Amino acid sequence: MGREIELRDISTVLDDSNYPLAQSAAADEFSDITLVLADGKADLGKLISETTNERFESASDVETALHNVLPRRAVGEPHQSDGDA
Repeated sequence: MGREIELRDISTVLDDSNYPLAQSAAADEFSDITLVLADGKADLGKLISETTNERFESASDVETALHNVLPRRAVGEPHQSDGDA
């Protein structure tokens, strides 16, 4: 059975893997994880398969690539930040 994690906790999952990882291997490895986003949910493996990376050297590589394929509203409302006053 798969598990759900929030986007802010993604590093806890990614850090447990052994790198380097090919994109297809990473997509397979994380396919049982559902990412809880601000605007819904997404399959982590599917998101990884949508990246342009052929391989990942580290967990931070995966995380950076994910931020490039996440929908804009996935992380919250546009133009909102904790620093806005």
